[in-house]
Amino acid sequence: MTMWVFGYGSLLWNPGFEVAEQVIATLPGYARSFCMHSIHHRGTEDEPGLVLALDEDPAHACEGVALAVTAGREAETLAYLRERELISSAYLERDLEIDLHDGRRVTALVYVINRDHVQYCGGMPLEEQAQIIAQARGGMGPNDEYLYNTASHLADIGLHDPDLEWLSHRVRALTA
Repeated sequence: MTMWVFGYGSLLWNPGFEVAEQVIATLPGYARSFCMHSIHHRGTEDEPGLVLALDEDPAHACEGVALAVTAGREAETLAYLRERELISSAYLERDLEIDLHDGRRVTALVYVINRDHVQYCGGMPLEEQAQIIAQARGGMGPNDEYLYNTASHLADIGLHDPDLEWLSHRVRALTA
């Protein structure tokens, strides 16, 4: 049985594991947003950045990419993803059904935000997000780089995210 991983942020452009197949997919019941303070990768504890997370919302669906893990690499991929995504326990690991754009429905490993975690910051206005993203920097680099990489990859694969597009334009203006 194929192990699938749903990518909606940095997994789109930096999966970090061997991918056998990649298909555009939709995860119902969740919205992609900058609703998590980053204190490791794109900010620090003193000056947190923001990273994307999936926030449960029955009225929304998130478009992203279903990544099929290369056969025989499931255990090492799971270990890698847990080390990468569960660094602060702000994400919860879930097996959720996603709809592939080729008509298949599969169960995928998905990392969603834990709303009870101290790093959760859902509902922040876009302008406030832009101000943070324009300035934050963490162990993996500047916060704006994360935004630009994600937004451009979504555009490259034909997915439209109005909030990320607005944030990209606004942060570029702030950092010009």
